[in-house]
Amino acid sequence: MEFSIATLLSHFSEDKLVAAKVLEKKLGCEDEESIQELQIVLDALERVGILVKERGKYRRVQEENVVEAKLRCSSKGFCFAIQDDEDADDIYVRESHLSNAWNGDRVLVKIIKEGSRRRSPEGEVKLILERANPSLLAQVKRDDSKYRAVPLDDRLLFELDLKQNGNNLEEAVNHLVHVSVVRYPIGQYGPLGKVTRILGSDAEAAADTDIVCCKHDLPQTFMPEVLKAAEKLSEASISAEIKKRKDLRKLLTFTIEEDIERDHPPFIENAFTLEKLRGKKWQLGIHISDVAHYIEPDSPLDKAAKKRGTAIYLGQKVLPLFPEAVTRLCSFAPDENRLAISVLMTFDETGQLLEYEILPTVIRVDHQLSYQQVQSLLNNPEAIEPEMAEVVDRLKQLFFNLSPLIKAQRIQRGSFEILSETSCPYKDEGRIGAILVSSALPVRSLLTELTVLTGKAVADHLFALGVPGIYCAQPEPDWDELEDVLKLANNLGLDQRLESEEEITSRDYQNLTQAFSKAPCVRILNHLLLSTLKSAKYSSHPAPHFGLAYEDRYTHCLSPGQRYGDLLVQRVLKTIFAEGRDRRQKQAKTGVNLGSSTSHGKINWNVLPPQTQEKLEEELHAIVSHLNDREKLAEDAEKDLQGLKKAEKMKERTGQVFRGLITGVQSYGFFVEIEDLLVEGLVHVSSLKDDWYEYRSRHSCLVGRKNRIAYRLGDEVEVEVKSVDYYRQQIDLVTVGGGSAASNEDLEED
Repeated sequence: MEFSIATLLSHFSEDKLVAAKVLEKKLGCEDEESIQELQIVLDALERVGILVKERGKYRRVQEENVVEAKLRCSSKGFCFAIQDDEDADDIYVRESHLSNAWNGDRVLVKIIKEGSRRRSPEGEVKLILERANPSLLAQVKRDDSKYRAVPLDDRLLFELDLKQNGNNLEEAVNHLVHVSVVRYPIGQYGPLGKVTRILGSDAEAAADTDIVCCKHDLPQTFMPEVLKAAEKLSEASISAEIKKRKDLRKLLTFTIEEDIERDHPPFIENAFTLEKLRGKKWQLGIHISDVAHYIEPDSPLDKAAKKRGTAIYLGQKVLPLFPEAVTRLCSFAPDENRLAISVLMTFDETGQLLEYEILPTVIRVDHQLSYQQVQSLLNNPEAIEPEMAEVVDRLKQLFFNLSPLIKAQRIQRGSFEILSETSCPYKDEGRIGAILVSSALPVRSLLTELTVLTGKAVADHLFALGVPGIYCAQPEPDWDELEDVLKLANNLGLDQRLESEEEITSRDYQNLTQAFSKAPCVRILNHLLLSTLKSAKYSSHPAPHFGLAYEDRYTHCLSPGQRYGDLLVQRVLKTIFAEGRDRRQKQAKTGVNLGSSTSHGKINWNVLPPQTQEKLEEELHAIVSHLNDREKLAEDAEKDLQGLKKAEKMKERTGQVFRGLITGVQSYGFFVEIEDLLVEGLVHVSSLKDDWYEYRSRHSCLVGRKNRIAYRLGDEVEVEVKSVDYYRQQIDLVTVGGGSAASNEDLEED
């Protein structure tokens, strides 16, 4: 048994009473010891007033001025509690009111002083709900006979005593190590840890993937019981299942995957068919591996996947959602029968979606292609071999006819795309929240046009049937984030303004990307614009998606083998197939097709039994926060690896000179983006030895008092790489040339 107080409390909704037996089942307490541990936690929460016991059951007490939040601390000891609601105020927490909570911990905070227009509300940590640092990276120091671990993360303002656990701690002194927390601080006792792995003499000597995995506490292996459960899964179980499904094995079926070498076999969970129908119509089939058929809820495999939340891609290293045995069984492979959930969409000749049907199927893949192969086949039709002629014909229809029509519809509703060579391991827009266009592989984004439409269809279907679901939402960017990019664009002579200063719209971004395409530094501008987008979030309620310009609803459903949220959506669909009521009364002669969009608007009854509906609503609502936390963790880890690789690259270039663009100006210096490498470094004001420079915030520039040289947003400069802090991914630059003459306006004080 392993659960946090946050996980335990997530099973309480509104003021409903919950029995201890129900909590035991939901939290996986299967033996006497774990049941006793749960009871101890329940008694403690009752004692501190978080829970109240009535008639042998427990109810959550919602105390006034107590909120749930996540701690964010700075290296200088300032801590704020960040609430999940983005519009809610951050709460300042003094060091004396932290109650031994650390940076990143999820906590209950009691507001002890209300905020004002200029001051944040102040609070104190009442309860630590979930620890964010079960392990950490540290350097080992020795005082006399005692060994201590000093965290590399300077936001963790403590040191841990180290426990002797079989490792020779003397060998670890002054080395970078991975430390597991044995005991968090309690009373007069400080934190205690143990060294689980010596990574190297310093950060640069350690493998970058090891640093990222240890820093973010990412599991690199599966527990023995999970591996055993995976090996027990068998293909034999599908023979009887095939007879219950629509058989699509005769359709010409193909997969398209990224051609990238990784240490884990690719989970090929999407296949495609395209069939011509009567009346100049086309039926596009997007087939999703039926992972839910094999992964039973609350099984060891399900619990492991739920805890991980999502697969994480660290270069060639993959931290998968499931063990390799599940990948082998569920991935679409040539000439193999595979179970699928298929979305069959019918389009007219103008690309309008007429109707769609979602249903359980069995498929067989005829061709396994890569994006590179598809691009080559389309670019060189004269080199096509006879056995590939039929599939190439479908590919032409898909990428030359249907997909461009779908793209045109997306652009028309105000959505945008960003030129970037960044690859996404998913067929949809992934964590990025927008469609990326590659100059080298345009077919990749063209395929995304179709897969995004699939997510929209599934979201609309769940909503129309009135069943619970998990939706994918993306809020609009913050004005402060976008303002700097707009200033930069205007300083470069692009003269860009928003349609309305009251709100940022997707069409604003469409206009910006079109303007940026004409600029000489298009890569930098697109890179900065991409960084202003907020991460997509899971929600149990329909919500807009900014990057795709969907104002009502959208969901992810294509990757049940890589994202746990997609697996849950697949389970909801399968629940509709198994338990859905297709007519108002049993006596009615005809019903609707619950898998088809033709049923929309015809249903005036509850599709799912009340007990099933209520259970799904509770489960999906409870897990959304966890899924968002895991997605954020994965995003941070993947960005961390990119940052380490860039820092390593720049370390090798110390002393070299590059041309770059000033992309940010502050009182302490200015940031320069080196376009060829898309690497950002800081020119600190103290390195500008030729004059005393003053900051002009109104004009975003630093101005020399005597020489009247200005370093302003958008200026080109030549910089030398002075030094690189590998672990912190900080690149210090010094100017070699550049800047511009200050105007009279620049010399005026703010």
